[in-house]
Amino acid sequence: MERSSGRQIPVVVLAGFLGSGKTTVLNHLLHHSGGSRIGAVVNDFGAIEIDAMAVAGALGDSTVSLGNGCLCCAVDGSELDVYLERLARPSAGIDVIVIEASGLAEPQELVRMVLASEHPGIVYGGLVEVVDAAEFDDTRARHPEIDRHLGLADLVVVNKLDRVTDTAPVLGLVRSLVDRAAVVPVTHGRVDPEFLFDRRPGEERIGQLSFDDLHRHDGEEEHAGHLHAAYDSLSFVSAQPMDPRRLIRFLDSRPEGLYRIKGYVDFGPHDTRNRYAVHAVGRFLRFYPEVWTAGEERLTQLVLIGAGIDTAALRKELEACVSDGAPHADERDMWGVLRYVRDPEDSEGSEDPEDPEDPVDPAA
Repeated sequence: MERSSGRQIPVVVLAGFLGSGKTTVLNHLLHHSGGSRIGAVVNDFGAIEIDAMAVAGALGDSTVSLGNGCLCCAVDGSELDVYLERLARPSAGIDVIVIEASGLAEPQELVRMVLASEHPGIVYGGLVEVVDAAEFDDTRARHPEIDRHLGLADLVVVNKLDRVTDTAPVLGLVRSLVDRAAVVPVTHGRVDPEFLFDRRPGEERIGQLSFDDLHRHDGEEEHAGHLHAAYDSLSFVSAQPMDPRRLIRFLDSRPEGLYRIKGYVDFGPHDTRNRYAVHAVGRFLRFYPEVWTAGEERLTQLVLIGAGIDTAALRKELEACVSDGAPHADERDMWGVLRYVRDPEDSEGSEDPEDPEDPVDPAA
């Protein structure tokens, strides 16, 4: 094990509910770091590490991805220490480590784990909570725990303000719920990196929790009270291309409770050049075409997350969307997909994996 050089690397916990824009924020930081080198621990909820894929290209060997579960449910902090050791070794040259939590993680547990770490080369860098301004009222109604999460935050990023006509009410509400945290309004996750890189908890309290609260962990406490305990996840993989018409029918009729869809779709002969990143949050849906790389295995990989969803029925519906291998592709088959592709002229933020927008009007 490499020993610390004496400089402690801040570890920032990046949290927020499903689809709030955490990966968007992280990708923005990676591309606007001002020369700082960022290491990331990306924790997806689901067996396919979609969010890790979304940042891997920018991070390379500075990414540690954790799939199929929430890191906050680890028995103790020793598992996290393994990942922090990899990123904090002096030879890696990392300046800051960002733990991108699952959208269903419990931030308090992650903060505890960082504070409990025995690694001498890291220091707690604060909790950043990302809020979807457009969905905030609905999120609070369904999950009042969000108020407590905001109370723990050191920095609150109110994202997607471009989707809100009057921003004052949501910003005022968020500010009323935080405890001395900075509230930063942004669009497309464009937060100034200095907000994160320079932040340190300067008092003996983190939000509304004291350090004693954060270090105290009841061994009998179950994770049933965490946000993700009420959610189901379905991971779907197909080596056969998907039929675009069938998939669009599935997506347009997705059931209530199916809150989040993310992943990559192979439409085979309908578009041999591109795969399509698909991301849905609530009623929003967006596709992003991405050129296949040479030698890349062409798969459809999707993660569906929801509350009270029938995962077996959804899997059958997705299986029914697999192409039957018809030899000739009609370009009109892709029209339904292209309705949800952002105009290339509006490419700013188009790679955003957590930033689906209203679908394009089919008549446009």
